Amino acid sequence: MKKIFILSLLLFGLQACTWVKLSDEGKKVRVLSQEEVTNCKKLGKAAVSLKSKIAGFDRSEEKVKNELETLGRNTAIELDGDTIVPITEIKDGKQTFEVYRCINP
Repeated sequence: MKKIFILSLLLFGLQACTWVKLSDEGKKVRVLSQEEVTNCKKLGKAAVSLKSKIAGFDRSEEKVKNELETLGRNTAIELDGDTIVPITEIKDGKQTFEVYRCINP
């Protein structure tokens, strides 16, 4: 029983961890809605994914959402973007963002 309790604590503790770190460049990338980017230049798409389950347990929806946005923001830099817009819902730890340049398009 003690082993199960310790394992449970470990698994729930891992669920609270943030695995994806926002790069310094990614900190400058904004997450906006489609309506807010009408005067921006579309540069492409960023399809990002991560583990939404750990050892068979679902991770927090909020954590997964935040980490997918972080991955999207970090990826936008590779396309010289400064803004991302989510264009798909989160499904199985996957989401797609459109990447834009809104500052000096």
